[in-house]
Amino acid sequence: MRTVPGAEPPPHLHYEQDEVFYILEGEIEVYCMGQVRIARAGEMVFFPRMQAHAFYFLSPLRFLALVQPGGIDGYFEAMSTPATSMEIPANATTYADSDPAPALAKLNEVIALAAKYGVKMLTLEETAELLPQYPGFGVPRLGLEVSPLR
Repeated sequence: MRTVPGAEPPPHLHYEQDEVFYILEGEIEVYCMGQVRIARAGEMVFFPRMQAHAFYFLSPLRFLALVQPGGIDGYFEAMSTPATSMEIPANATTYADSDPAPALAKLNEVIALAAKYGVKMLTLEETAELLPQYPGFGVPRLGLEVSPLR
């Protein structure tokens, strides 16, 4: 997967799948199970099923996303459009779109589609309860001091 800061999904959990990210390039700040960590190239992050998690892409990121058991690929296929190049489009729609009306309509569509694939997008209240250290969806992450993975 290739992505950039600002293209993060809302905080969520997977009902039936464990998720692993192996970072190839870049940095990601992760929130899961009461921990906040930064993962860099050569490191892995594990998100167990039924555990709320969120993350910020701190730089352009290239990573392998492994999900067990499979089946969530249908979600990503439904959310995507065919690539016309290997570059990330500068005008790509993200979850944190700056225009709230289309972003809200898109978010409601994403929530329904995610539920179909066993993913629960968390409400603000659920996020505050399950991920108390998470500063909020779409918050810029410049200059944050966080422990690296060990």
